[in-house]
Parts: sequence; C-alpha cells; structure tokens
Amino acid sequence: MTISVRTRRDVVIVDPERFLAAARGAYLELYPDATEESAAENVLDVHDAVHVLLDRDGRLAADAPDLLTARCGSRPDLPIPDRADGLSPAGELQRIVLDDPRPLRDYGCFPPEDPFALPPDAP
Repeated sequence: MTISVRTRRDVVIVDPERFLAAARGAYLELYPDATEESAAENVLDVHDAVHVLLDRDGRLAADAPDLLTARCGSRPDLPIPDRADGLSPAGELQRIVLDDPRPLRDYGCFPPEDPFALPPDAP
C-alpha cells in the first residue's frame, strides 16, 4: 500500500524588507564564514529567500503555531503583521491519498508534471 500525504502551507509576506533580512540572517547562520555582503548577493529575491529559510528551518514561519485542523485545513485567523521574519502564516491543509498508483520514486529524475495532482479516483 502506498500512502501519499500532500501538504499545502501558505504564508503572506507582510513586510518584504523584514522577510529578506530574515532570509539573509538565515543564510549567515547556514554559512558562518559568509559576510553580510555575500548574503545580500545570494539572497536577491523571494525565491532565494524561501530556499534559504526552507534549508534552515524545513518550512516557512516554522515557529508559528500548528494551525492544521484535520481535513478541512486551518481556521481563518487575522494576519500577523509584526513577526520578525515579515511573514504571516495563512493556512495549512493536508490530504491523505491511499494507493496512489505511481509513487514519486517511480518517476526517477523526471517527476510528474503536477506532483501534487490527485489520482483520478481519489476520494
């Protein structure tokens, strides 16, 4: 039996400057020999910032409380404007699919076009 867990976690950037500053700080933590200049050169945009924060923490807004509420996702809450990383957690949702006919490993180096798509007969 194959068990597939598809997870979606959304965050909203409420302060782009704090977000980039937090990501550059994470870069300096990951690479202790780096300088602030090299952090600024390597963390130029949202994609760079997201990758660095994921490398360090495993998820965005990792210190936010777990908002997942079973199948229906997280409760709607007000935005959080004052987090140090400039992010506001905006919800989480998970979907469990049993017996996906083709697990990710079966694709090798060429993942499916949409790895999050549900199989046609998923409940």
